[in-house]
Amino acid sequence: MSQKSPVTTHILDLGGGNPAAGVSVSLYRIKDQQETSIAQGTTDNDGRVMNWFDTPIEPGHYRLRFATGDWYQSRGLSTFFPEVCLDFQVNDPDAHYHVPLLLNQWGFSTYRGS
Repeated sequence: MSQKSPVTTHILDLGGGNPAAGVSVSLYRIKDQQETSIAQGTTDNDGRVMNWFDTPIEPGHYRLRFATGDWYQSRGLSTFFPEVCLDFQVNDPDAHYHVPLLLNQWGFSTYRGS
């Protein structure tokens, strides 16, 4: 796959000042309070997951789940959040949805990127 997926993400480890490489990320569709797995991936050396699926995305409720606890534990560090889940709404199936995660051991922030 060479084109980026309709949903992409990027994790910056603010505590270390580097991209967070090697974090497991899952994407789910939420419908009727049920999660359906859409894609699984791992952040690359630049902390990105860009081309992890190539199917179109439908309007609706989605969830990104980041395995932050496992990632910090693999580095010998503790964290307050064993995972970070970010829910977002897809309204335009032709748009690109970039959901970055700014992360440290004790907190996180996000926004809709480009």
